[in-house]
Amino acid sequence: MTNETDFSSSYPTDEELELINNYTRRPFSKDEVYVFSVTLCDNDVDRDFERFTVESLFALEKLFVGKTGIVDHVSSSKNQTARIFKCGVEAVEGRKTITGDDYFKLTARAYIPITDGNRETIMSIESGIRKEVSVGCAVEESICSVCGKAMGHDGCHHIKGQTFGSKLCFAELMNPYDAYEWSFVAVPAQREAGVTKMFNKGRSNKKMEDIMKSIESKQEVTLSTSECSKLFEYIEELKKDAESGREYRNELEKNFLRLMAVTQPDVPESCAKKAMKALDASELKAFNKALEKNAEGIIPLKPQLATLKTERSKTSQNKEFKI
Repeated sequence: MTNETDFSSSYPTDEELELINNYTRRPFSKDEVYVFSVTLCDNDVDRDFERFTVESLFALEKLFVGKTGIVDHVSSSKNQTARIFKCGVEAVEGRKTITGDDYFKLTARAYIPITDGNRETIMSIESGIRKEVSVGCAVEESICSVCGKAMGHDGCHHIKGQTFGSKLCFAELMNPYDAYEWSFVAVPAQREAGVTKMFNKGRSNKKMEDIMKSIESKQEVTLSTSECSKLFEYIEELKKDAESGREYRNELEKNFLRLMAVTQPDVPESCAKKAMKALDASELKAFNKALEKNAEGIIPLKPQLATLKTERSKTSQNKEFKI
């Protein structure tokens, strides 16, 4: 007897193996990888009363190739389970969406290396336990199906899920420009494949937020020339702010050490520096304010000549110039 499970029915074809080996460091053989199909999303209205247009599905077809799959949208290298090596939009003959349109779906072919550590994941897919997926993507527009305007903007007051006249209100997700991730989940949003969408609407208004979201996802990111320029400007601004912050911090530290030397002369400078490094800028500022009050009782913090000059001006009344 053997405990080895036979996955030969899910080995890749020659063509698929060639595509898979574009992502591996060495050529893999057929019996080293497990391949499976997964439906990412479709053009039907989902439980969130949103849908991708057919054009959006074709755009996502290109964006999802090469993306790694995770579980429950927890992004970590340990949580990566599979990689998409091929995507395609399929028309399902004879099937309609709830709006009466022809039904299209975006399906992907993904692979998992057959290792001892991955056998449990593969078995959960084979048994149908791990089936539903969720995708994260960014779209430029979310258009109201009733008025054709940006959902919730430009005078659109329609509410998703409600019927206005004879029209069901839902959002049409258009012009996707980035695919963050795809993940196995327990409860999907779309009825067929399940898509809990994580997208940013209004690309022009949230350009930098979209870029940062792509980077934070730890997936491969493709940036346009304008997006690279925007990111460079953002980094340069952060550098300027950081330099100003360093100068402010240095000034606070100098004052802290000076005041500690006056008010706590028995404390070694090395100890004062160690304590100082543990404080943030706001805490240093508060300490300096308290130390200044203590220092006033030890040495005058105001110039003595300034005080004498003020007192003299009050009492002399320019008598030295009177004859």
